[in-house]
Amino acid sequence: MLPSVKALLVSIVDYAGLFPPAKLSMQEVMMNYANYQLTSYSWMLNCFVLPVFRWNEFAAFVPTLDLKQRSLSLIISKDWETEIEIVRSLISNNNITVTALEFPPLPPTEIQRILPHLPAKVDAFFEIPLSGDFKPYLTVLQHSGAAAKIRTGGITVDAFPSSTELCQCILSFAEAKVPFKATAGLHHPLPGKHRVTYEPNSPSTVMYGFLNLAVLAALLYWQKITLQEAVEVLQNSNSNSFQFTTDVITWRGYHLNIAEIEQARQKFFRSFGSCSFQEPVDDLKELKLV
Repeated sequence: MLPSVKALLVSIVDYAGLFPPAKLSMQEVMMNYANYQLTSYSWMLNCFVLPVFRWNEFAAFVPTLDLKQRSLSLIISKDWETEIEIVRSLISNNNITVTALEFPPLPPTEIQRILPHLPAKVDAFFEIPLSGDFKPYLTVLQHSGAAAKIRTGGITVDAFPSSTELCQCILSFAEAKVPFKATAGLHHPLPGKHRVTYEPNSPSTVMYGFLNLAVLAALLYWQKITLQEAVEVLQNSNSNSFQFTTDVITWRGYHLNIAEIEQARQKFFRSFGSCSFQEPVDDLKELKLV
């Protein structure tokens, strides 16, 4: 595997098998998470995504599994004051690492209230709606040390934002230097038409590709492309349009070296949540990228 590909995709998948459309049982997802850590693709795996209210259920299974990595991204409900206190008590558990907290959509004024209460050394991601004016959110998050979370899909067709909407949002993040993570609808490396759930009668729509999103984020972070070019990157479904060499990723003459890729991943596009880890891996294997 090329070092440039590994730099782009290392620790990129937050495993969220508890959530739709997979919506597996706690036992199933924890067994999956343990098994994924034993594969040769474990370097792509990041946090286990867990709602705080299901902590006791999760903890009951921990002793039964050989988890090499115990890194959690905890989903906080709107009852954030109570749940942040629960998180503080969990952080003292040396067997589990609370890496991140993910908050539901909240008004910017509420986010401002939460910021002083965040535990130290734990990343915080605040979900931002892509419709409407998201600049007040950026004002609050900029220089705060906190990050944004955006939805790139869902279990209904209308849950998928437009390409322009998504690119404008990421461009604004880049300009404000606000890091972000994405979630939903990113099971595949390249854009393509897929069913939005695993149900046989599920409607289909064009889903975005996580490979496109990762390259796009790096290009925007380094201010190499315009908004219109960003839309073209996001919509590009031809893997040959991305040129991968040992040290460089290229799109239409725009180059990203490994140092640029690594910094964009560390400081800007952090990860994406997916209820499947196997689908992203299988598709990358088919493209001969891993």
